[in-house]
Amino acid sequence: MSIATQPLSLNINGKEVGPLDVPEGLMMIDFLHEYLDLTGSRLGCGQGICHACVVIHDKADGTSEEVRSCITGAHWFQGRKVRTVEGHGKRNEKGEVAELTPVQQKFLDHFSFQCGYCTPGFVNGATILVEQLKRKPVAKDKVDEAITTALDGHICRCTGYVRYFEAVKDVITSTPGLVKDSGSAK
Repeated sequence: MSIATQPLSLNINGKEVGPLDVPEGLMMIDFLHEYLDLTGSRLGCGQGICHACVVIHDKADGTSEEVRSCITGAHWFQGRKVRTVEGHGKRNEKGEVAELTPVQQKFLDHFSFQCGYCTPGFVNGATILVEQLKRKPVAKDKVDEAITTALDGHICRCTGYVRYFEAVKDVITSTPGLVKDSGSAK
């Protein structure tokens, strides 16, 4: 008996991958871990509820979205662009992380994590929010609501929500162009 496979080609963290023969029905998280040794995305619940496994799908129109890799088959990503948590920081010629993104740095500055298991999902979710706000800034009086909406599906079992929230708010309020005046005279 043999396992049925299909070729898979995609772009991960700016690099073309494949074609690789990948078993039909293999979940993306397993493909990342077993085929590419990208283990930053975490298998938490295995049901798409906790969002520890989230990767970023960069769409052709320049927008991006979270995709839960524990419940999405690897072949769904055929021909698509994906970012994992390993693809965020800038690397030097040796491949070592030389510079963190503003989201990653603020998470460190605010000590936003305890065990760190959920952190990759929060980094990806916050990154998508920041990118959305670069295209369409949020009113100053709606910053808290935007953060809550963006990160609401992410579960932290160590209850680090306040620190994640504070770090993301710090990124948004300290990055020029992400916040606009609400325009209200209240």
